[in-house]
Amino acid sequence: MSDIVNGLGRATAYGALGLVLLVLGIVLVDLLTPGKLGRQIWEERNRNAAVVLSSALLGIGGIVFTSIWTTYEDFGKGLVSTAAFGLLGLVMMAVAFLVVDLITPGRLGATLVEPEPHPAVWVTASCNLAVSAVVSACIA
Repeated sequence: MSDIVNGLGRATAYGALGLVLLVLGIVLVDLLTPGKLGRQIWEERNRNAAVVLSSALLGIGGIVFTSIWTTYEDFGKGLVSTAAFGLLGLVMMAVAFLVVDLITPGRLGATLVEPEPHPAVWVTASCNLAVSAVVSACIA
């Protein structure tokens, strides 16, 4: 019975850490795009903004999953590893966003929240997922 209680405690800690990282992902995408992201998605039904945010959340979720899946025997070390790789993933996604913004015409953030579908959204979403795959592959 104690192993179940122990497992529930660990799941709660990892779950809370995962939620914090997901919220940081939302904040990051909101900072990189003009306007209020929540308003654009839920009120204006902006599909471009929704795809970009979804890809960031899937990417962070993948990193957290991989970190937990390959976690260290030491619970504390596993939590620190998950936090570190999650934060690294967020930083790397932001850097990739800024690089794509530098090498493409216009302002990427503004393009990504246009009301009409734009191909840059798919490129940015793919970049988010690719960066998270690279970070996930580095977890050992």
